[in-house]
Amino acid sequence: MLKSVNKVIKVIIYWDFFINSAWGLLGPVFAIFIVQNIAVGDTAEGAKIAGFTALFYWVVKSILQIPLGKYLDRNHGEKDDFVFMISGTFLTGLVPFGYLISYSPWHIYIFQILHAIGMAMVIPSSYAIFTRHIDKGKEAFEWGLDSTVLGVGVGVTGAIGGVMAAYFGFRTIFILTGIFTIVSAFLIFLIRKEIHPRDHATHLFLPSKPF
Repeated sequence: MLKSVNKVIKVIIYWDFFINSAWGLLGPVFAIFIVQNIAVGDTAEGAKIAGFTALFYWVVKSILQIPLGKYLDRNHGEKDDFVFMISGTFLTGLVPFGYLISYSPWHIYIFQILHAIGMAMVIPSSYAIFTRHIDKGKEAFEWGLDSTVLGVGVGVTGAIGGVMAAYFGFRTIFILTGIFTIVSAFLIFLIRKEIHPRDHATHLFLPSKPF
């Protein structure tokens, strides 16, 4: 199925699969980690902390995406998008290692903010590159393919993450999430020669992604 798409789209789909699958490992068990390790078994306190982690992540990410997106649009070409995509992915990959040393709610909040900054860099830049290189006449198919591949990855790793947390603990999950996210950053280097210095394609409306 991926044979019918060009190299840039193919690499971004693989990147999407790796980064979302990595965080799929962590997603279903993160609240449990907070209850057990940060709230020390206090379910009510853990629920509050988990709620604020979502607040810090989504609000910071949502606020930053707009000015960052405008900045990337003002600097025509893809080199800045390429740099933002790689830098944001690397920053996101460091966050799970931060959870390893966290023992207080404010530690989690800080790393959630870093995660938000990383993804605020990643989402506009990756969408921009994907849009410029999408194959004409295959727009719906390629966006659908991207969503399908990352969706399958998140679903499978979500189940794996639950099992791993039960048998190996949270430490293993955090390490694997960080490693796979950083691996996804290296995938982006495969398209460095295809990055254009100037815009060359019409922009499209873009769907949202889970992470």
